[in-house]
Amino acid sequence: MSSIFVFPGQGAQIVGMGAELYKNNAAARAVFDAVDDALSEKLTDIIFNGPMEDLTLTRNVQPAIMATSVAMFRASGLDLPEFVAGHSLGEYTALCVAGAIDVADAARLLRARGDAMQTAVPVGAGLTSVVLGLDTDVVRKICDESGCDIANDNCPGQVVISGLKENVDAASEKLKSAGARRVMPLALSAPVHCRVQEPAAAAMRDAFAHVQIKQPNAKWISNKTCSVIDDPDEIKNALIYQMTHTVRWRESVLEMVNLGITDAVEIGPGNVLGGLISRTTDKINVQKLEV
Repeated sequence: MSSIFVFPGQGAQIVGMGAELYKNNAAARAVFDAVDDALSEKLTDIIFNGPMEDLTLTRNVQPAIMATSVAMFRASGLDLPEFVAGHSLGEYTALCVAGAIDVADAARLLRARGDAMQTAVPVGAGLTSVVLGLDTDVVRKICDESGCDIANDNCPGQVVISGLKENVDAASEKLKSAGARRVMPLALSAPVHCRVQEPAAAAMRDAFAHVQIKQPNAKWISNKTCSVIDDPDEIKNALIYQMTHTVRWRESVLEMVNLGITDAVEIGPGNVLGGLISRTTDKINVQKLEV
């Protein structure tokens, strides 16, 4: 019997997240202050007070969710479990909590990541949509035909596709014809985890050249391989790779079962990952950290 902490990605944000922790817990306050210092701006003002339009900007929301999630962990006083994992940008949070990446470095990397993702594709030229009710292999085949990509394989019957708008639109019509229960655009300012993000991947290679990654103090399950990676160079390569490739969350959850993980704690805003895990397997008991 083993346990894992899991950390959410973009979409979990709410204005005011972490504000009470900042007021009442010194360990959490230190995390938020370190992120403000690293970015040379008061990101905490946007996190705690909004407006939501500013918080959801890719360049803000990524370091904001990381900061809130790490602050929640530090405030909890919990010991590290045997395993950690994260969904998309949550991978950075998991590595931060496991001691592989410094909080300040994670904030700067995620700011660079958000800027690079937005710069790679002009606003309005890309699209990200969630597809409900179809098998992943069916979605993949239609994406291949249409010139777009699977961004997230979240759980059985829930896949996110991404790419240039005209390609995602074309795929969406085919997916509806193939029997998708729903195909719904997501409110993201840039398409994610797809081939059009190659310029962003190149920018992240440059960003990582100035950052030291250490071996994690917990076993980190990668979205790239759906297996444990602990070599710092491999971790760096996996984080760059995820810019242009699928977040394989469903497969990662199945690997958690194979590794004997029986308990998961979701740490961060929202409770998306708990739902995805529960829809993938009944062999992992999921709890939400409340601090």
